[in-house]
Amino acid sequence: MSEHTRDASDLIHEARVLGKELRGAAPEFEAARRIPATWSQRFAESGFYRMFVPRVYGGLELPPADFVRIVETLAQGDGSAAWVVFIAASSGSVLAYLPEASAREIFHHPGVMLAGVFAPRGRAVAGEGGFRVDGRWQWGSGTQNADWVMGGCQILRDGEPERASRMLLAPREEIEFFDTWHVTGLCGTGSTDFAMNDLWVPEGRAVGLGLAPGERPVESPLYAFPNFGLLAMGIAAVSLGLARAAIDELVDLADAKTPTGSQRSLASRSATQADVARAEAMLRAGRSWFFETIEAAWEAARSEGRIDVSARRDLRLATTHAVRESAGAVDLMYELAGGSSVYRTSPLQRIFRDVHVATQHMMVAPPVFELTGRLFLGLETDVSML
Repeated sequence: MSEHTRDASDLIHEARVLGKELRGAAPEFEAARRIPATWSQRFAESGFYRMFVPRVYGGLELPPADFVRIVETLAQGDGSAAWVVFIAASSGSVLAYLPEASAREIFHHPGVMLAGVFAPRGRAVAGEGGFRVDGRWQWGSGTQNADWVMGGCQILRDGEPERASRMLLAPREEIEFFDTWHVTGLCGTGSTDFAMNDLWVPEGRAVGLGLAPGERPVESPLYAFPNFGLLAMGIAAVSLGLARAAIDELVDLADAKTPTGSQRSLASRSATQADVARAEAMLRAGRSWFFETIEAAWEAARSEGRIDVSARRDLRLATTHAVRESAGAVDLMYELAGGSSVYRTSPLQRIFRDVHVATQHMMVAPPVFELTGRLFLGLETDVSML
């Protein structure tokens, strides 16, 4: 099949096919504390990294709901792999904000991978034709396999800070990496610290986010979605996939396991039956509202070319809710499995650790409830993170 004829159904099929392999490879990813380059190349060849790259540059420019389904499906195989895929895919969206010549220079091949951190933890001093950049960023998921690495920066021009931050892109070879990713979950994401040390970045590789309709070099409903919203949606997609995998794993275990001191299988116990039902309800309800808000935002983007604050509010709240409900469903399954879930041979222990690292990300942390709650109450609110 031609690279240019691939669509969402092809990628979902590919994700399902890879799922079984990913489950078997998960221990390897954990031990390496990153996704091996061979696997990263397979993801690139499958088209996962260019889901949000503009079509005019050779990307797929998929609707957000399709992106979520693909990442969710991968996460049922392995959370770390799905996490790196969504980071690379969401990073590809920045090409829509760059001048065409720069975008084509960066995305010169369908297998190009971008990764980085949106948080403006760097400092970029404006000069003639570009910026002098210094900074260090955490949570650099997948950056060691990326062709281009980006970091959010506060811009200083003539000694004064600009109001809006920008993303600065540099080749991976110019990035310094630190061995910091020693964590409890999502171990295989390689989310290590990285730094840009006195780098010169041309003006054409400085991404100005938050551009209004008509200001973006590539106009498309997809790029009406806020970058922070796309990032958060990827976290929810991973969490939903992990919850689905946890329930399926517990159901498989329940028939075979007879708890110590009992003559009945785990499946025959009323507590198991009730908690499996609760977990299904939590997962399906959270997922349903999540997709409902995505589709509403997509319709607004298609019809109006923009997504207003109320739709962005709902999207972020539904996203955070989906992550929290997914974690709750995983907790129920982990507890039901008893001692079986603590062994390294059980996928449940890895799923439990993975989902509880996902909940710690600032995009889906408890302050999101405060932020969205202020909007429901009609209070003056900084919506720059929506």
